[in-house]
Amino acid sequence: MDWIKIGSAVLMGAMLIYLFPRAKQTIENSPKGTMKEWMGFILPMAAVVLFIILLIALV
Repeated sequence: MDWIKIGSAVLMGAMLIYLFPRAKQTIENSPKGTMKEWMGFILPMAAVVLFIILLIALV
């Protein structure tokens, strides 16, 4: 292994160690969505997935 790969691996590990506690705290303190808000997200995503499946089927 050359030094660039080793350095990249060390920096990635340090980044994960630094970001994990902050991400955990953010998840614990984030506002919870209501069912109406989740449906507003899920319905458009489902429409996109179905559209992509339709495009694949047409090919």
